[in-house]
Amino acid sequence: MVKKALRIFHREIKGLHEAAYLLAFFAILSQLIALARDRLLAYSFGAGGSLDLYYAAFELPDFIFITVASIVSISVLVPFLIEKLEIGKDEGKKFIDNIFSFFFILIIGISIIAYFLMPYLAAAIFPKFAEASVNPDFIPMARILLLSPIMLGISNFLASITQVYRRFLIYAISPLLYNLGIIIGIVFFYPIFGLKGLVFGVVLGTIFHFSIQMPFVWKQGLVPRFSFKIDFANIGKVVFLSIPRTITLGISQIALIFLVSFASRMSEGSVSVFNFSMNLQTVPLSIIGVSYSIAAFPTLSRLFSSGQKDKFLEQIITSSRHIIFWSIPISALFIILRAQIVRTILGAGKFSWEDTRLTAASLALFTISIIAQSLLLLFIRGYYAMGNTKKPLYAGLFSGALIVLFSYGLIKIFNGFPMLQYFIESLLRVGGIPGTVALMLPLGYSLALTVNCAILALNLHKDFPGYIKAISATLFQSFSASIIMGFVSYLCLNILDKVFNINKLWGIFSQGLISGLVGLLVFILILKLLKNRELNEIWKTLHKKIWKAQPIAPDVPNL
Repeated sequence: MVKKALRIFHREIKGLHEAAYLLAFFAILSQLIALARDRLLAYSFGAGGSLDLYYAAFELPDFIFITVASIVSISVLVPFLIEKLEIGKDEGKKFIDNIFSFFFILIIGISIIAYFLMPYLAAAIFPKFAEASVNPDFIPMARILLLSPIMLGISNFLASITQVYRRFLIYAISPLLYNLGIIIGIVFFYPIFGLKGLVFGVVLGTIFHFSIQMPFVWKQGLVPRFSFKIDFANIGKVVFLSIPRTITLGISQIALIFLVSFASRMSEGSVSVFNFSMNLQTVPLSIIGVSYSIAAFPTLSRLFSSGQKDKFLEQIITSSRHIIFWSIPISALFIILRAQIVRTILGAGKFSWEDTRLTAASLALFTISIIAQSLLLLFIRGYYAMGNTKKPLYAGLFSGALIVLFSYGLIKIFNGFPMLQYFIESLLRVGGIPGTVALMLPLGYSLALTVNCAILALNLHKDFPGYIKAISATLFQSFSASIIMGFVSYLCLNILDKVFNINKLWGIFSQGLISGLVGLLVFILILKLLKNRELNEIWKTLHKKIWKAQPIAPDVPNL
């Protein structure tokens, strides 16, 4: 039994949909644990000052992880690893040792510098939180979290190896274990160490994330070894390719730091509302966008490097169609059922009804860009597979600037025009709640990413004429069916409002669940009448035994 389980765990998954659905399945499990994590945080703290400190403490360590660790990211390393391993395992091992040694020195050095500069950086970005006399735990928490980019960076380095060998299951389980570590911190460490216990849980989660990658890498004989003898010629190629991606991700993270900094200057709890709603919108993003883009990336790299551009485009189109197919209806349901979702997941303990309404409104504004965010993940990986990092870079720079400018401008407009403020509060049903100006942050974020997605889609169409036409039918059918689905779900909510006691958890959960299921049934029926292509493909895929899918002969030798 154990050997059979291990064979499943290490099994290669080759088909796009099988891999995407496998990743989606574990993304759902991971997100369920993440939602349990957020519910524990909401129950214990509510949308208040303590949780604001916890979330803000992540920003600088996250910036280091996203920028420095991008050198060993999957998107950058996979093409290099494929190339080296096709030459031979010895060549691949040499490359792995070289990159690891350089990365380890770099990440440790930058983390040490950040440790000593943390009080000054925090005072500049979060002056309200960085006052030691008022919030003595903030700087120590941020310093402890500097261990996170080190461990996650090494883990992602190992994940690049598992991705080359198509061991998607290993990669899929790692975020699940990461969130499990955070929950341990909330339940066991916080009562002992206070707020510092929360970040101890985060560090434990990164250790879990790293540990799950190690057995397979060890089995392949590819565990990296540190050496001071670094071949800077190979390093230069990787760094040269990763610089545009580093800048792109760095700009995005800087934009998020700006948004959290804006929120920290607003009413207490604004940072928590922003993060809670952003975490909730990552549920469909992780299940759809991340799953398809990760599943497609190794194949895209191989197809383009072998000159099969027609098949490369076909893979991009197929992934795009299914991302669109899933993203639009789920976005519609999240907007219609936002209050039910937030209240069911977070509505406990110190998380008040006002916290629920404000978080639900923020979630709706984030949700409008889920399709754009999901497609962006695919477009960026597609361009990286082509070795073209300039176009994602330019679009990312423009997007990062727009996020900050849109959010700042919307804050000014919201505060300066009472009629607009009244309209937005009435539309999102948050009238009379303090701190509604924080809603301009997710709105600015969504608008900017939608513009970024449009830019990359037009560029992809320019590089591969016919792309937009190939996805237009899916876009029209999914959007049309989602509008009707949303209307039906909204009617069901109003009807069931008189049936269930929505002041109770079971009542509001049942109201949302039934309304969502009825809406989904209508959505499927409409697509069936339209003879939707994606619906038929999904039906065929679900009839396959994903766990026992027969892998196609791998391109990498000696597997």
